[in-house]
Amino acid sequence: MVDLRALHDTDRTLVMGVLNITEDSFSDGGLWLDPLAAADHGRAMIEAGADIIDIGAESTRPGAKRVSEADELARITGAVRALIPAGATLSIDTTRASVAKAALDEGAQIINDVSGGTLDRELPHVVADYDCLYIVQHWRGWLAGSHGATPDADTSHYEHGVLNDVRDELMRQVDDVLAAGVDPTRVIIDPGLGFSKPGIEHNLPLLAGLDTFRATGYPVLIGQSRKRFVTAILTDAGIDGADGAGPDMAARDDATAALSALAAEHGAWAVRVHDVPRSRAAVAVGNVWRQYAGQYANRQ
Repeated sequence: MVDLRALHDTDRTLVMGVLNITEDSFSDGGLWLDPLAAADHGRAMIEAGADIIDIGAESTRPGAKRVSEADELARITGAVRALIPAGATLSIDTTRASVAKAALDEGAQIINDVSGGTLDRELPHVVADYDCLYIVQHWRGWLAGSHGATPDADTSHYEHGVLNDVRDELMRQVDDVLAAGVDPTRVIIDPGLGFSKPGIEHNLPLLAGLDTFRATGYPVLIGQSRKRFVTAILTDAGIDGADGAGPDMAARDDATAALSALAAEHGAWAVRVHDVPRSRAAVAVGNVWRQYAGQYANRQ
């Protein structure tokens, strides 16, 4: 039985492994669509040290099309049933109340809603009816702005600066889910890196300003893994793959791990990553760094 209060209030940064049961996710679409492959990959991430497995059956990449409710339900419930016996703590990446309810009935413990309660207004009510954690993410619209040459171009203007606007908008989303009956001690927030935030200039202020989100009193999930801005950072640094076609997956996972270490050092609740071993090692360093930094600060 998972102690949700201890999970919510952990004093070390956790590693959340990504299990995409989708055809078209941006970096691993189709790899784990087969139920047996999905279960094997989930178990492999647990063995590699993932504290949480985040299961998603619908891609949220720019230009993605919605899957049917029936397909999402079948994929999610099948994965939950396969991984519960492995002792996994399971997070469900969904925006549908029906999928959240079915997964919670099967034993999932966390709902990760990338729309932050805005796409399906019934989802926060489902969360309120169950004893589970709820990740509320910032995003300005379901794939809004993804139809032009630059994804999210028409939702990525931040009048008061990206850090201030994202914090304020995210807190309004939290107010709405609390009004729906969600227990504040079950809420985790996510600034939504890459969602309505296409460039380095949109995402690095949110990472550098992690303390601003932590100051709200809510734990903070960071989902930087393999995002567009990570590739852009490497490209700007002149880091290229062997084929000359831009940074390869290994380089993106190395950069993701570096950001995982920094997020842990600054007190993130968890990092959501595709490559668990790299980020597990990085988070271990960040956690120890934070511990010693705190001891040093207390001696001043």
